[in-house]
Amino acid sequence: MDGVMENGRIQLIPTDVSLAGQVAAYYQRNRGFLEAFEPAREEQFFSLAHQTALLEQEADSWRAKTSRRFYIRPAGEPQQVIGAIGLNNIVWGAFCSAFLGYKLDRDFINRGYMSEAIGMVVQYAFQELHLHRIEANVMPRNKASLRALEKNQFISEGVSRAYLRINGRWEDHVHMVRLNDNM
Repeated sequence: MDGVMENGRIQLIPTDVSLAGQVAAYYQRNRGFLEAFEPAREEQFFSLAHQTALLEQEADSWRAKTSRRFYIRPAGEPQQVIGAIGLNNIVWGAFCSAFLGYKLDRDFINRGYMSEAIGMVVQYAFQELHLHRIEANVMPRNKASLRALEKNQFISEGVSRAYLRINGRWEDHVHMVRLNDNM
C-alpha cells in the first residue's frame, strides 16, 4: 500500500488492520454525531471485531485497485483516529473516476482539517492514480461539507433526489464534481 500523507497538521494513514482499535474508538465516540449523516448502523458495527473485518475488506479493495481509504490523525497524536477519507468505487479505463467519501470527529469540525484532507486526496488521485473525475454527494443541509468541497474546486452538477438512505430516510444529495484538467 502507498505510504502516509502528511501536511504538518494532519496525517492520512492508509487502511490497515492495526488501526482497528482506533477506528472502533472513533465510531464509538461519534456514534450520535454521525447518525444524521450515515446509514443506520447495527450494534455490532461499533465493535472491535466488526471494524477489524471492515479494515480487512478495505485492504482487499485497495489491493484490487477499487478503493483507497485513509484514516485521519492530527499531527502529534499518532494514536487517535479523528476521521476517514477515501476514494470509493474506482473505475479505470475510459472512465478513470471515483467517489469521494469522508467523515470527521465531532470535536475536530470547523478547523479546516477536512478541507486539507480533501485537498491531499485530490492531489493523490490526480497525480498518483491519474484519475480524471472525482465525485462527491452531500446532503444539502450539510453546509460544512459543501464548503470543504468548494474550497477544493468541486462544482455542483445538480441535486440527486432521494439519492441515499441515511439513518432510515431517503435523502437528496448535491452532486459535486472535480475534474483533473491536466489529463
